[in-house]
Amino acid sequence: MRRAKRERAKRDARTTSTRTWPMASAAIIIVAALLRFLYLTRKPLHHDEGVNGFFLTRLVREGVYRYDPSNYHGPTLYYLALPLVKLFGLNTWAIRATTALFGVFMVWLALRLKNRVGEIGALAAAALIAVSPGAVFYARYFIHETLFVFFTLGAVVAFLRFAETKLNAYLYLAAASSAMLFATKETAFITAGVLLIALILALIFPRLLGSKSENGLATEALKGKRRELLWPSITALAIFIALAILFYSSFFTNPRGVTDALESFKIWSRTGRTDHVKPFWTYLIWLAQEEAPSLALGIAGSTFILWRRRDPLAWFTLFWACGIFLAYSLIPYKTPWLTLNIIIPLALLSGFALEEIRRLRAPLAIAILIVSSLISLYQSVALNFYHYDDERYPYVYVHTQRDIFRLVDEIERQASRLGTGKRTSIAVLSPDYWPLPWYLRDYERVGYYGRTTLTADQMLIISPAQERELPTSFKSNYERAGEYVLRPGVELILYVARHHQSARRSTIP
Repeated sequence: MRRAKRERAKRDARTTSTRTWPMASAAIIIVAALLRFLYLTRKPLHHDEGVNGFFLTRLVREGVYRYDPSNYHGPTLYYLALPLVKLFGLNTWAIRATTALFGVFMVWLALRLKNRVGEIGALAAAALIAVSPGAVFYARYFIHETLFVFFTLGAVVAFLRFAETKLNAYLYLAAASSAMLFATKETAFITAGVLLIALILALIFPRLLGSKSENGLATEALKGKRRELLWPSITALAIFIALAILFYSSFFTNPRGVTDALESFKIWSRTGRTDHVKPFWTYLIWLAQEEAPSLALGIAGSTFILWRRRDPLAWFTLFWACGIFLAYSLIPYKTPWLTLNIIIPLALLSGFALEEIRRLRAPLAIAILIVSSLISLYQSVALNFYHYDDERYPYVYVHTQRDIFRLVDEIERQASRLGTGKRTSIAVLSPDYWPLPWYLRDYERVGYYGRTTLTADQMLIISPAQERELPTSFKSNYERAGEYVLRPGVELILYVARHHQSARRSTIP
């Protein structure tokens, strides 16, 4: 009788799981999409978004993109943005929708780990990524980081599926994801190094502790197939090389881009020691401020892994999280968007923690997941929809103030008053002006001088210091239309011609 009851209970649990898993997964995906797509244009573009938007504009309008290793990241962002730009036009929503879409795909990838992490564990990891303030904030940014982390997780998930199924298609997907990772950003060598070390340690560490593993990683993939893996491995390597060459050469229109890609590692190793220098514990402080639920549960997950000493995937995730945190913390260069590289393995560790708690008491695990998700959801909504340009929040880093919209609106109003519309000539004399080239992309006659000079343009955009430098006789030809905050500590002043003046030719920023 008791045995029959136990079997019936197990059957009912499986039925409930079968019903609730797709509904819970769909709910998480919907929340992730809403957070990433709603009011996508409300936040003004960051300086870096403006630069990326400029490159994309040239690619769309002139069909030209050439990788530059000295200042900028890889080419995938621009080419992957093209489909949505073709569908919806060259506008802020379309370019940010690209990264927002990959942000949702990232959540979907976490759900694919159900067989490895457990149902509650996978739901927890996906939910925490879905509502993470940082993951949402940078998915609403037209920068490389969301794509970069998506391809990182994609390579891991594809390799795990290869280990489970022995299907070569997953090995090729892992190779493709790795190639896209390297074609997205030069810091790929850091991620690749950390993942490789984490894999090696995950294979040997449990054995050193005398622990029997429940699930293998590379050992599963290799078991009984070592000889058969030769040609699939060669094919995977060919896919990696071909994709990297394809993107860095701008689809074979710029062969030099391939050698420039190798040069970028040398350049980044220099800037990594000199730019945006911050203390070792900076990322930990930022995580504690904005990702406290994931940080706390990640620490709990690490404790469970050290205590139980079982699953190599759990060990791999622990070494991945610790390794990527140490790697980026040891490098003096620190910016908030790099935190996204730490958030993802932290969410997976949180999944392991809640899966272990579920084994002890399922209602407690569900309650912790709900409370943690609600805390992060509240922080995410506050940051992304209300305080997106408030520098008291760590993810808001030298961000453009919403005042820029007043400036753009005034330029449009004055252009209409002058009767010249998009043919109005505008001289941007201020040395600080990004992301203005994006917002003024449809104006045909804009010159970006970056210094004080006398022009005959119909509008001038200058800094307060330049306002004092310009001769009074020159300024008398213009009317001061307003003063605007570009970002904290940087102001722009708009001058408009009192009389209609001839337009000047535009210059490239």
